[in-house]
Amino acid sequence: MTTWVGRTATEIAAAVREKRVTPREVVAEHLARIERLDGRVGAFRVLRAEAALAEADELVTRDLGELPLAGVPVAVKDNLSVRGESHRNGSAATSDAPAEHDHITVARLRAAGAVVVGLTNVPELCVFGTTDGVHGTARNPWDTSRTAGGSSGGSAAAVAAGMVPIALGNDGMGSLRIPAANCGLVTLKPGHGVVPAGIGHGDWFGMSENGPLATTVEDARLMFSVLAGIEVPRPTEPVTRKIAVSVRSPLAGIRVTRPYTIAAREAAELLAGAGHRVRPADPPYPLWLSTTSLAHWTAGTAVDAADLDPRRLAPRTRVHAAVGRRFVAGVRTGERRERLRGLLEPFFAEHDVLLTPALARRGPAAVDWHKRGWLRNVLANTHYSPLTPPWNLTGWPAMSVPFGTLPSGAPCAVQLVGRPGSEPALLDLAGQLEELHPWRRTAPLD
Repeated sequence: MTTWVGRTATEIAAAVREKRVTPREVVAEHLARIERLDGRVGAFRVLRAEAALAEADELVTRDLGELPLAGVPVAVKDNLSVRGESHRNGSAATSDAPAEHDHITVARLRAAGAVVVGLTNVPELCVFGTTDGVHGTARNPWDTSRTAGGSSGGSAAAVAAGMVPIALGNDGMGSLRIPAANCGLVTLKPGHGVVPAGIGHGDWFGMSENGPLATTVEDARLMFSVLAGIEVPRPTEPVTRKIAVSVRSPLAGIRVTRPYTIAAREAAELLAGAGHRVRPADPPYPLWLSTTSLAHWTAGTAVDAADLDPRRLAPRTRVHAAVGRRFVAGVRTGERRERLRGLLEPFFAEHDVLLTPALARRGPAAVDWHKRGWLRNVLANTHYSPLTPPWNLTGWPAMSVPFGTLPSGAPCAVQLVGRPGSEPALLDLAGQLEELHPWRRTAPLD
């Protein structure tokens, strides 16, 4: 018997278009896997079993041959609206009223033939790099004692566990790249304005971007094309690129551990062997990057929490928002972000792509971080993910790509960063890494 669980989105869509399988059969298999495994993983807040099957049945009335994601099950992060479902944003303080309309990215996925099977767990207001709270804890399917990461932790866990082939998430300070790196997935945080945002109240001052989580570069390319409304073809001829390799933390005083530095250097060697011009080079990160990152991180939360009852927020969120209120006016000017872009632009005029470790260390334990103090959360997050925030501040595209394994056997990962408009180039390089150093696509949970 053919099973569609574990297949890529590209394979599933091709089979549905060719009528080798029905959308209902595909969706039903994935719903059964979710029911069997999610008690151990905690990926979903809401499972739309009946609605998803009904929507799968409706697909057969459409011209399947025109649908790039025909019949593909997809999970949606719980800070984006799905018609008929509440989006709680990981909080007890948000409304449980069902959304009247799909978020534009959800609408684009559905228009392409995808079927939304559920909404995935997030930390409260999508603030932290660990996904736990009143609606559940998302665990890394490769090591369930560890967090899936955050804030798109539930979406990443769902894909890594084979519950869906692709998922929708977003990234304001690393919230796609962190869980993707933990869970062995491919993700792309697009550059500013490439994919519609509409996240929270102002997209964290324009720093947050919606993007794909997938197990292959081909699926990430396909989903990104749908989300952006553009065609991103595969390269027809090899392109030699100038690649800088840096294993230095952008935030002063934080050490990148050996497994992640080794991964970046080995990935660099492979790309050099493939003909790219690769050399060690550190971007000119300013000393004030740490305080600027904290100011923007907390100020974004302050804006999102402004119309919520603080008594219903977790203590760490309440403090984060209170700290951020003093920074909102200064952050709105965008002056520090513009200064950072000015410092980094000459570096990216000299190099096409920056290759770094994706994280500094493995993800923290999957415990109730939302019940722990604010400072403890901030330190835990900062020490394991110092390499992602600069590229939200600049608004430039960045990817996380699986590469190697940690001593625990969980996935390791590298980050690729490019100048504005370089999403196709990053996908091309990620595809080369996948070809040269393939990874296991889903965690061995069965």
